[in-house]
Amino acid sequence: MDEQDEKEDLIEPVFRNGTVTTVGILLAFSLGFITHWAANPIPWQTYHLVAVLPILAGIALQMRALALLLDTASLRRPVYARANRIFMAGLFCTASGVGLAILLDVLHVAARSALPGAA
Repeated sequence: MDEQDEKEDLIEPVFRNGTVTTVGILLAFSLGFITHWAANPIPWQTYHLVAVLPILAGIALQMRALALLLDTASLRRPVYARANRIFMAGLFCTASGVGLAILLDVLHVAARSALPGAA
């Protein structure tokens, strides 16, 4: 492998730094959501696990992606691409769990007829 091929397999450090920043910010939002939801005054029920498990799995995947991106090996294109795939899977899991959590809260409020004008 010559020097030209090695350069083609690397990404720009500035590009990776932007990705690290993005992953870190979205991970912080994910952690903030789960913290806020844990403090929700609506009592937790067993069915909430339907939403909590994907959120926690997504957070774990996001943390793994951040760990991969913080390593200098992530300047190599295959490592960088793997970290991005892991992050996107984590983001999808987290977003799915958040959607489920919102749906569960809406259904809980609707069941209690706490909405104005609800019968």
